[in-house]
Amino acid sequence: MADKQKKSAVIVQILRYIRTYWALVCLSLLLAVVSVVSSLAIPVLVGYAIDYMIEAGKVDFEMVGLFLIISLICTGISAFAHWLMSQMNNRITYRVSRDIRNAAFRHVQKLPLSYLDRFSQGDIVSRVIVDVDTFADGLLVGFTQLFSGIMTILGTLLFMLFTNWQIALVVVLVTPLSLLVAKFIAQRTYDMFKAQTAARGRQTALIDETVGGIKVVQAFGHEDASLEAFNLSNEELKKTSMRATFFSSLTNPATRFVNALVYAGVAFAGALVAINGGITVGNLTSFLNYANQYTKPFNEISGVVTELQNAVACAGRVFELLDAPEMTPDPKNPASLQTVQGRVEIRNLSFSYTKNKPLLADMNLSVSAGQKIAIVGPTGCGKTTLINLLMRFYDPDQGRIYIDGVDTQEMTREDLRKSVGMVLQDTWLKNATIRENIAMGRPDASEEEIVEAAKKAKIHSFIKRLPQGYDTVIGELGGDISQGQKQLLCIARLMLCLPPMLILDEATSSIDTRTEMQVQRAFDELMQGRTSFIVAHRLSTIQEADCIWVMENGNVVEQGRHEQLLAKKGLYAKLYESQFAH
Repeated sequence: MADKQKKSAVIVQILRYIRTYWALVCLSLLLAVVSVVSSLAIPVLVGYAIDYMIEAGKVDFEMVGLFLIISLICTGISAFAHWLMSQMNNRITYRVSRDIRNAAFRHVQKLPLSYLDRFSQGDIVSRVIVDVDTFADGLLVGFTQLFSGIMTILGTLLFMLFTNWQIALVVVLVTPLSLLVAKFIAQRTYDMFKAQTAARGRQTALIDETVGGIKVVQAFGHEDASLEAFNLSNEELKKTSMRATFFSSLTNPATRFVNALVYAGVAFAGALVAINGGITVGNLTSFLNYANQYTKPFNEISGVVTELQNAVACAGRVFELLDAPEMTPDPKNPASLQTVQGRVEIRNLSFSYTKNKPLLADMNLSVSAGQKIAIVGPTGCGKTTLINLLMRFYDPDQGRIYIDGVDTQEMTREDLRKSVGMVLQDTWLKNATIRENIAMGRPDASEEEIVEAAKKAKIHSFIKRLPQGYDTVIGELGGDISQGQKQLLCIARLMLCLPPMLILDEATSSIDTRTEMQVQRAFDELMQGRTSFIVAHRLSTIQEADCIWVMENGNVVEQGRHEQLLAKKGLYAKLYESQFAH
C-alpha cells in the first residue's frame, strides 16, 4: 500500500510540472483528435469504394476515384497533424525534463552538507542526469503514443458502433481482457524498474569514485579490487535489468494474443451477419480494418505502459532528491553587518555528526577584532568541524556563534560568507578560463584587479607562460595545472575578494617551500587588521599567531601564544617536539 501511495505521489508531482504547459498539452490532444479522425475516415471511404465496384461490369469509376482522392486528402491531414503533435510533445517533454533538472540542480545547492555526506556524488549525478533522461524518454513515448492510441481506440469504437453495433459488442466484451493483462504485468514491473534504476545509480557512483581517484587506485594497486567491485555492480545491474526487461516484454505478446482473438471474433461475427445480408462487403471490410486499428493501440499502449513504469521509477528517484529537506532557511528579517570588525564569540557550542556521538561539547571561546587565531591538534579533533560551524555549513546542535555581537543564525548565509574568505586544503576549480576561476567571488572585477590578485598569489608568471594566458581553459583535473598551482589560483581568489575575515585551512600545503614563504608574506600583509583563523598541521607556519587554540577530542584544551604553550609542556609542546625533534 505504501508503494502505491508513493507511486501516486510521484505521478501527482509529474502532473504538476506538466500543468505549466497545459496549453501545449491541449493543442497536442486536439492534433491527436484531428490525426486519428482523419485516419479513421479512410477505412469508411475504402469500404464505400468497394461497394461501388463489388459487381462485375458495374464499377462506378467516378465514385471510386472520388473516394480515393478524399482518402488521400485524409491521409495528408492525418500525417501533418501527427507531425505537429510530435513537435508539441517534444516541446512538452523536454521543457518538463529541463524544469525538473533545473529544480534538482538548484536544490542540490541548497541541501545541507549532512545530506551530501550521506549520498555519493555519483548517485546524485545519476539522479540529475541519467534518471531525468530516462524519464524524458518515457514521457515522450507516453505523450506520442498514449494520446493517439487512446483516441484511436475511442474513435474506432464509435465508428464500429455506428456501422454495426452487434459486431461492435463482440469487441467491447473482449477488450477488458487485454486491459487486465496489461495492468497485471505493469503492476509487477514497476518494482523491477525501481530496483534497476537504484542499481544503475550505485554503479554510476562507483564509476565516478574510481575515475575521480584513478591515481590513488593505480598507486595502491587497487585495480583488481576496483574491477571486482565493478563486476559485482555490473552483475547486479544485469540481473535487475534482465528481470525488468523480461517481464515488461511479456506485455506486448500477451496483448497481441488477446487482440488476435478480437480480430478473429470480429471476422467470424461479421461473416455471419454479411451472409444474412445485415452488412455489405464494403462495410465488413471497413469493420475488419477498424478491428485491426482498434487492437493495434493496445499493443502500443502496453509498450508505453512499460516505458512509463520505468519513467515513473526514475522520476521517483529524482523527486526523492527534490523532496530532501533544504538547509535551515535564513530568517525573514535578517540582521546585517554594515562594517565587519571581526569580533567572534562562541557560546556553549555543541555539535555532533551522529546522535549519541558528541564531537564538540559546550565550547566557549572569544576572539578580538583583528586577531590571528591558529587552530591545531591531532587528526579528528574537530578543527575543520569548528570552521564548518563558523561558516554555517552546519548548524550547531546547541549554542551560538556571534560576529560583532550578531548571532550568525540571525544573518543570511550569503551575508555571512561574503564577510569571510576561505582557502582550503582541497582545491576546486570549475571548467572555465583562469580569469573566470579567479573572479568567482567577484565576477565584476576588472582585468587589472585580477592580475594584481594573481601577482600577490605568486601565480601571475605561470599564467603568462600559458598559450592563452588568462583565457586558458582549465578544469579540476585539466591540463598541466599541478596541485600546487591549483592552490595558488584558489589563493588568488581570496586576494581578489579581500574579505574582512579569513579562514586558511592548510592553505599552502601543496606549495613548494620557496613559494610558500612568498605567499605567507602576502598572507601576513593581508591578515593585518583582519580576524583570521588558520588551521595548520605544520606548526612552523603559525608561531606568530596572536593566539593558538589546541584542540583534542572536540575541546580546546590549551590556549595561548607559541612560547606560553611550549612552557606549559602540554599537548602543544608534544606536537611541536614531534615535528622538530631530531
